[in-house]
This record gives sequence, C-alpha cells and structure tokens, in this order.
Amino acid sequence: MTAQDSATLPSRIAVTAPPAAGPRPGSRRAGTVMAALGVTAFSLTFPSTAWGLEGIGAWSFVALRGVLSAIVAGGALLALRVALPARRHWGGLAVVGAGVVVGFPLLTTLALQTSTTAHAAVVVGLLPLTTAVFSALRTGARPSRTFWAAALAGAAAVIAFTVQQSGGALSTADLYLFASLLICAAGYTEGGRLAREMPGWQVIGWALILCLPLAVAGAVIALQYEPFRLTGHSTAGLLYAALGSQFLGLVVWYRGMAAIGVPKASQLQLAQPLLTLVWSVFLLGEHLTPAAPLTAAAVLVCIAVTQRARG
Repeated sequence: MTAQDSATLPSRIAVTAPPAAGPRPGSRRAGTVMAALGVTAFSLTFPSTAWGLEGIGAWSFVALRGVLSAIVAGGALLALRVALPARRHWGGLAVVGAGVVVGFPLLTTLALQTSTTAHAAVVVGLLPLTTAVFSALRTGARPSRTFWAAALAGAAAVIAFTVQQSGGALSTADLYLFASLLICAAGYTEGGRLAREMPGWQVIGWALILCLPLAVAGAVIALQYEPFRLTGHSTAGLLYAALGSQFLGLVVWYRGMAAIGVPKASQLQLAQPLLTLVWSVFLLGEHLTPAAPLTAAAVLVCIAVTQRARG
C-alpha cells in the first residue's frame, strides 16, 4: 500500500458510548415518595371499606366502587388520548379485572362484614408471597430453596394466626380472605406481565373499563336488595376505596416503581400490613391482640427473605 492510498482511506475513530446514566438522585427521591404514597393509599383500603359497610351493602359497595373508579380511569384514558390495547392484551386484562377489580374487592368486602380490619390485614399480608408463587409458576422461574422455605414459613404463620383467632377452625371470613389471596395474586401476576408492554396505570385503567358493564349491572341489581344509606363514614369510605385506593393509589405506585425499580418499591410495601393495623386502631377503634402485630412482623421478615432470595 502506497502512502497516497493510505492517506485516502477513511479514518476510523473508535467512539465509546458513555455509560448509561442511572436515575438522578432527585428522581430516585421522588420515586421513593411516590411508591410510599401508593403503599399508604393501599393500607387504608380495609378501613375505608369498613366505613363504607356502615351504610352500604357489601355487593352494592363493590359494584359502586367499580363504577366510580372506571369513570375516573376512562376520563384519564380519554383525556390523554390513549389508544386501545392490542388484541393480544385483552385476555390478560380480563384476568387483571377478574382478580384486582372484581374478585379481591368483593371477597375482602364480604370478609369484612364479620372480620376486623386488623385480622384481615394480617391474612392479606401474605399477598406478596402468594403473588411471587404465582409469578414463578407463570414465568417458569425456579426460585431458590431459601425462597420457598421463607414462603412456607410465612404461610404457616398466617394459618396459625387465623386458626388461633377463629377458635381452632377457619371462619367463613377466613375462607373469603384466603380465596382473595389466590385470585388477586393471579391478577397481580398478569398485570405485572402486561406492565412490561404498556404503562402500569393503563393496565388497571383498561381493566376497570372492561369490568364497567358488570359493575353497572351489579349496582342496579344489588341496590334493589341491599341497604344504601349515605352517612359521613359510608360516603368517605366509598369515595376513598374507588378513587384513592383503586385508581390514584395505583397511579402513584406505578410511577414510583418506574423511577426506583420493582425490587426497591416492593421493600416499601412490606410495611403495608403494619400500617393497616395502625389505621384500624386510630380510625376504627379496634383492639389489637398481641398476636396480630407479631404475626404481621413475622410475615414481613419472611417476605424480606424471599425478596433477597429472588434477587
């Protein structure tokens, strides 16, 4: 090769891409605040439901909650001109709707007719573990033995608590609560899968819209047979369950997860059962037995172990 040929060749300059920048400190702080607000919103769901049941029948409460939250979600989707989900997503959205919009609210509301919110909070504190099991089965992941040992320990603690509180046998409310764990875990798992392809708030928004016809029909029928008396507590409970818990709480929760990541956000959710116990005392005047906070703390430890084991 001549010197002239060498001079005419295009020079090759190696360009090294800068490393991807992580979330800025301010963004992480804001994300943590958002996720914490979401957890706080969810922790008030059972007390608000208990307030709603003071004047509204259980089936009417769940149906009206679905109608109100669907109206708000539909308004947000319409205002932001969000396109309809792809056809392949509707099956998953139906699972989310069945689990998170209909099944879990209905079963826990029926349970709260005869159960205290403190008792329900301890039992439903097992939900993150149940969701992890469903996720492992759905995705084919193989968690470690440590994960399964912690999951079984948490389940054993909750079962022992419920049997002890129910006088040696599971009550009807306990059966409702355990059923709610299964159906909600399925909805959470499917929603987590869909959230990889669309914003999380749109997942719950479209699930609410999908369930709107069922909620309207349920409200029309239930209101003919159940009491409906709007008091200060029942009105506040209904509005909060529909707007604060089922929609706005999920909006800030998903925004927080997007900013700080699912693992860190899930660590904040470990405090949810304990927060509900606090609300049950201050808002409802319930008396906590020593077993309730001790069991909630035991479940918290088990969930923390599973989080580390999964990582």
